[in-house]
Amino acid sequence: MVRNLILMRHGKSSYPPGVTDHERPLAPRGRREAGLAGDWLRSALPPVDAVLCSDAARTRETLAATGVTAPVSYEPAIYEASPQALIDLVRLGDDDVRTLLLIGHAPGMPATAWELAANRDSAPAEELSRKFPTSALAVLEFGRPWADVDPGTGELVRFHVPR
Repeated sequence: MVRNLILMRHGKSSYPPGVTDHERPLAPRGRREAGLAGDWLRSALPPVDAVLCSDAARTRETLAATGVTAPVSYEPAIYEASPQALIDLVRLGDDDVRTLLLIGHAPGMPATAWELAANRDSAPAEELSRKFPTSALAVLEFGRPWADVDPGTGELVRFHVPR
């Protein structure tokens, strides 16, 4: 069974005074672009079966704006996570999950996408290497169980920036 991992960076956030980084909300542009990302997810990819989402306010709001209704686990470990920590979370995935959406932050999302991709010379990898803006999505395919996901074992098949 082919498994799809979607790595999404949260939407554009605002910077209200006196609010900690962890609690920063989305800006109106962030809500709009996260909604566009959700539209793209529904039209271009198989349905999302499960979501792993950082517990930061802006990632929670990003998920809500996408309209994705799959079961979600809010993971504090995603906030400021290294690529290896994110890969370790993916490895814990349920084998019944075909499409997993992981919503987090930079630099974790772009670095993890790059780390997992075997095809770094592809058009999607070239796009990803230029910039991984807010609300962007990297889609990787794996022909193995989640527990066997390692660096360089995925195919980066899509990179999408909703605008």
